[in-house]
Amino acid sequence: MIAAILSMAAPLMLAGIGALLTELAGSLAIFMEGFMTLGAFVAWTVTRATSSAWAGSLAAALVGAFLAWALARFCEKTGANTFIAALALNLAAAGITQTLSIAWFGTRGVLVDERVPASAKILSGIDSYLVLAVIAVVIIALLVKRTHFGLRLRAAGKDPEALSERGISPARYRVGSWAAAGALAALGGAALTFRIGAHIPGGVAGRGWIALVIVYLGFRNAWGVLAASILFAAAEYLSGIVQGTGTIPATLLLGLPPALSLVLFSITSTLKNRSIKH
Repeated sequence: MIAAILSMAAPLMLAGIGALLTELAGSLAIFMEGFMTLGAFVAWTVTRATSSAWAGSLAAALVGAFLAWALARFCEKTGANTFIAALALNLAAAGITQTLSIAWFGTRGVLVDERVPASAKILSGIDSYLVLAVIAVVIIALLVKRTHFGLRLRAAGKDPEALSERGISPARYRVGSWAAAGALAALGGAALTFRIGAHIPGGVAGRGWIALVIVYLGFRNAWGVLAASILFAAAEYLSGIVQGTGTIPATLLLGLPPALSLVLFSITSTLKNRSIKH
């Protein structure tokens, strides 16, 4: 059970830690859902063509990083609203993947191929994406708190004018954080694909939005993101078990993780406000 929960937490960790970077840089990445959707499709498609899950994962990360970088550059150059641009990416991702699926594979439904593995295991059966997610959390935790880069990243979000006065471009850190978030979100989508060895339209199922909530439930801290990801994975795991009993309507269970995010976010916000007042 513990192994299953941790494996389910890996996509949330990857997306959540990427979203944390953008939040610290001053512009929360609303596009996580869209890049997880694109990453899941790219990973399946490239793995099918190369018979290598690692090639599929790398391709997903590169596509996510490039498109997020391009979107950030567009917003910086044109002054476009980042929220609307990222939301548009979310809406476009599903249409793009369905269009390509029909063009390349003749269906917009579930894609299955024996060349795409149903798991990506290393280290005696440990989920490789879980290992990758934990490594990403550790690196970013150290990077944000213990390096000049992390200090400048946080300054880009809190006081960009002061950073500019030192001759450092806040925009460069915002754009970089978006590129990193796009890559991590795409890897999160790839992790979902390799968990079952198939691409399922809509398989991301709101995890990109949950990743945004995780940033705040984790108090904008890398270790908090890790803990919140495991909490949501446990809720998803338990809802799956309860659904198997047939005693509770499936629609109610599907809404459990989002409902949990709302409850926990409200609780943490209340506690934070009380601590500030006192």
